This record gives sequence, C-alpha cells and structure tokens, in this order.
Amino acid sequence: MDFFGKDRTALKICGVRMREDAEKLVELGVDAVGFNFWPKSKRYLAPEEGRWMKELAGNILRVGVFVNEAGDLPFRLFGDGMIDVVQLHGDETPEVVGRFTAAGIPVVKALGVQDEDDIARAGEYAADGILLDAHAPVVFGGTGQTFDWGLAKDFMKKYPGMPVILAGGITPENAADAVAQVRPTALDVASGAEVSPGVKDFVKVKALLAACRA
Repeated sequence: MDFFGKDRTALKICGVRMREDAEKLVELGVDAVGFNFWPKSKRYLAPEEGRWMKELAGNILRVGVFVNEAGDLPFRLFGDGMIDVVQLHGDETPEVVGRFTAAGIPVVKALGVQDEDDIARAGEYAADGILLDAHAPVVFGGTGQTFDWGLAKDFMKKYPGMPVILAGGITPENAADAVAQVRPTALDVASGAEVSPGVKDFVKVKALLAACRA
C-alpha cells in the first residue's frame, strides 16, 4: 500500500463520523481516513451507520480503529469491504495482532508512549505499521496531547524497516515540525482537524496536507 511507503509523509484523518466529511477528505486527496468502532469513544461510529464506507473503496485508505475488541467485528468489516486496514488501539497482545497477519489483513498496532520502555515493546509486534501516540490508558488516544518526539526518532533508529505513524496532539501549527523532526510514514490527526469531536474542519485539514507535502 502506498500509505506505508517511504516517499513522503502521508496524512490520516481519524475519528470521522459523517459521510460528507469522508467524501470531502477524498476530494482533498487525504491519504487515509479512520473510523472509530470503540463504543466508549466520543468519535464512535456504529458499524450499521457506516455502510457508505464501501463507496469510498479505492479512493482513500479506510482504517477501522478498535480497542480491545473481543469479538469478530474487525474481521467482519474487512470481509464486508468496509475497511482496508485494522488499527488496534488498546492493550492487544502480539498474539492478537498475529491473528490479523495470519488472515492476510493489514494491521497497525498503536502504542501509548510515555518513556523508552513503551517503545521497546513495539518490537514484539509483527504489524504492518506502528502508531505512536500520547500515553492515555483510559481513553486510548484522541486527547490532543503530544509526547516526546525524540522517543519516536529513537524507535525509528531501532526499527528502521517499520513504518511509523505519528499521533498525539498534531495540529496545523506543529505538523510541519513533526514531519521535519521525525520523518514518519504518516501523521494521524483527530482533534487537530476538528470543529468538535467527529466534525472535521477543512481549513485545518488543508493546512495539515500542506505540512505533509512541503
């Protein structure tokens, strides 16, 4: 997938809840869109309300975000053609990640980063990409808080072949610095591209795209 390539920093806008927002992201040329299927999220989208995701196929990478999902929902949504990638944003083990790899489903494992011990764990996961986010053990992301990007740079030196998606407090104001300092595979933005949770601000999205493509 081009999203996991190294040519430039891609942009993923996460926490999309409305069809018209997703279609506008496609129109602007955003690389990936994230749909949050964790019921406790303030950006939650019920799967039955997102059947329109199928119509986005081939136009934008569709990422389903799950937190400690015990059932087969990620497998079903992938099989139904609603998502292209599974993102695991909870306390999932390497074994859980391996089930998706074994099934031929692209998978990203998100890790909350507080110190070097957190990034050291990332080597245990045989994922297609690692998402590094601010440490948020209760809400599992979407806090708008940054973390020490030096830890992300250290991770990339240790695992040079692993695509790294940088999340946590990315905004139009700091996105260019994030790209320049870390050179991640992608930026992942939720609150930094919103008017309110789940409602996207396209002036901010355009600014984020400009930062990624500079």
